Amino acid sequence: MTAVIIEDEYPAVERLLKLLAKADARIQVVATLESVAASRRWFASNPPPDLIFSDIQLSDGLSFEVFESVSIQSLVIFTTSYDEYAIKAFKLKSVDYLLKPVKLIELQAAIAKYWEMSQRTVASDFALRLESLLDQLPTQATGRRFKHRFLVKQQEQLVPVPVGEVAYFFTGNEMVCLVRQDGKQFLIGHTLEELEKLLDPARFFRINRQFLANLGAISKIHTHFNGKLMIDLRPAPTEEVLVSREKAQVFKEWLESGE
Repeated sequence: MTAVIIEDEYPAVERLLKLLAKADARIQVVATLESVAASRRWFASNPPPDLIFSDIQLSDGLSFEVFESVSIQSLVIFTTSYDEYAIKAFKLKSVDYLLKPVKLIELQAAIAKYWEMSQRTVASDFALRLESLLDQLPTQATGRRFKHRFLVKQQEQLVPVPVGEVAYFFTGNEMVCLVRQDGKQFLIGHTLEELEKLLDPARFFRINRQFLANLGAISKIHTHFNGKLMIDLRPAPTEEVLVSREKAQVFKEWLESGE
């Protein structure tokens, strides 16, 4: 694993290098950068490292300025003397927020968290690539190609779920869940906006901001106040599913013209 240290205090750099050698021998520090300006130059002309260890208050500004001005996909462990920046730090791709003086046990825990997060990302990327390859298998369908299946993680396995077995998708806490007709739920690596483009609109409808449903999962429709519609889905979700008044007519037309 390659790493970069952003730190303007030489003793802090030396201490962190020694701690890293004890914490995880797989870490190779490829650069130590002492300022916002130096960091911008380095990231503009070098491949991104796997992980960044960054102080926040540098001699010429805050390290946040680096991440705001240069597109960096690396995960970050912040090491700082101040706790006032914690909330802003976690809005970035932050693994952890360690206060100086950094302790070995805290550093080891942060690095373990990094490995866990990076493995989840790799698994998600692999599943998406494999889904794409499976969707390119020959089919009898003509015209526009829509998604045929999703790869979902079940314990330590990747399991294909045909689109026909999907009841609906819902989103919450910035995650999207696939709900199968048998009620089992799986997290997937697509947003609802992406799914709208990937799925056949004759079979799936974006009911509201939280739900994208298969036609076969809609069991009953109830009129609701202010012209809204309330939808009963199978299997039943834990919350009410409403179609707005503005979208109600489009939804009815979709039902009449669906498969």
